Amino acid sequence: MRAVILNKYNKEGNIEIKTIPIPVIDRNEVLIKIKYAGVNPLDNMIIREEVKFIVPYDFPLVMGNEFSGVIEKIGSDVTEFKIGDRVYGRMPLNKIGAFAEYTAIDKGAIALIPNYLSFKEAACIPLTALTAMQAYELMEAKSGERVFISGGTGSFGAMAIPILKSLGLRISTSGSGSNKDRVMKLGADEFFDYKKEDYSEILHDVDYVLDTIGDNELEKEFRILKNGGKLISLKGMPNSDFADRAGLGCFKKLILKCFGRKNVI
Repeated sequence: MRAVILNKYNKEGNIEIKTIPIPVIDRNEVLIKIKYAGVNPLDNMIIREEVKFIVPYDFPLVMGNEFSGVIEKIGSDVTEFKIGDRVYGRMPLNKIGAFAEYTAIDKGAIALIPNYLSFKEAACIPLTALTAMQAYELMEAKSGERVFISGGTGSFGAMAIPILKSLGLRISTSGSGSNKDRVMKLGADEFFDYKKEDYSEILHDVDYVLDTIGDNELEKEFRILKNGGKLISLKGMPNSDFADRAGLGCFKKLILKCFGRKNVI
């Protein structure tokens, strides 16, 4: 099969398309013929060595983190799915490989594609939706509370806004004014055009902030939080809580505790 291979970490990228064997599944895995794969900022972070501290990959590495496709083989212990099922999923972080004609993946990492989604649409969902749900769980938010999403006109906002709205949250967000109508239709209650308005001078006592921009915006984001509010950053350094959830060793936990204290992630 053909696959997109990363041969080594490289700031400029060092990938090529190569022919490699079709993976062999174990008893808890399924073999999926890939229809579409989603391309994410995480893929660039892996290439540039930015996640090596969390997951040190071996090379050559088949790239790709999310996909949609059809099951072609099932392991002996797989009863939840059958050959021919349309499925989508997010590859486990320590075993990626969606940029290929086939992938082998644990049955617990996939789900059936709803009938109303095409393969193309389904491939865009797993990683971003998972990120939105993880943020929601970290917030421990209650229906009726307000969340501000910085830069909510991007791909994360497009997924997080309707998900969080369906869970009963009130949503404020910022971005380019040309995207206002689209974002409001997704479920945002309030929109700030960053070229014309400074949300930090208008908003106050916000329960939660989801940061997608990083250090340059943190001062404003903390300013709008109420006392006891939470800020979840997609750009900040992970902290010791993340290390505990990821099962990292004591040394990495200590490092992340020191460098990730200013963000909750």
